[in-house]
Amino acid sequence: MAYDFNTIASSYDRLNYIMTAGMDRLWRRRGVRWLMRGLVNPKTLDVAAGTGDLAVEICSCGAALPVVCVDLSEKMLAVAESKLSENGEYIVADAEHLPFQDCCFDCVASAFGIRNFLHLDRGLSEMARVLKIDGRLLILELSTPDSRFVRFFYNIYAHHIIPWLGSHIAGNREAYTYLPNSIERFPKGDAMLQKLESLGLRAEQRKFFFGVCRMYICVKR
Repeated sequence: MAYDFNTIASSYDRLNYIMTAGMDRLWRRRGVRWLMRGLVNPKTLDVAAGTGDLAVEICSCGAALPVVCVDLSEKMLAVAESKLSENGEYIVADAEHLPFQDCCFDCVASAFGIRNFLHLDRGLSEMARVLKIDGRLLILELSTPDSRFVRFFYNIYAHHIIPWLGSHIAGNREAYTYLPNSIERFPKGDAMLQKLESLGLRAEQRKFFFGVCRMYICVKR
């Protein structure tokens, strides 16, 4: 991971809600609705699970088996455990070297975490490896808008307002200066779809809020 998220674990959820005006919850809900549709008791892995909000959504859709939550940050996983309790399993591990056998999960998901992988291709390959044939992969990630007009206002918000919020609410301007920079470096759209397709996944993209959030939905062939 490119940043130590232990330092912002206690304020992470609050700032996410403020920065997205609560839309992050809607985006997770839409993603999980697709991920869980028609499935009965799938074995599910949440990669870069953070504070567990995605896993909470998965459980709210009726998942009976505990969601396996993997993250490098012990403090973020501690927050996740406080929300999920026995509905989750919590493993401190590197997403680029997942400690699971091949083809052992029905669903693999990640929300707003994979842009922090040091080696994106390796992390995506690991997510595909542990997924069963015909299993589903969900990725939600922040992105830059396609429209130049919208991107002008986005840049003001991302590079000035978000670091100010990070400084005044989390007491950590550095972490929330890193955030927009990591978003801009991350591949989006066709570039991301090509990476996913190269791993034997049938992939589609859906955009939310002018492309500020992108949902990649994949099925392993």
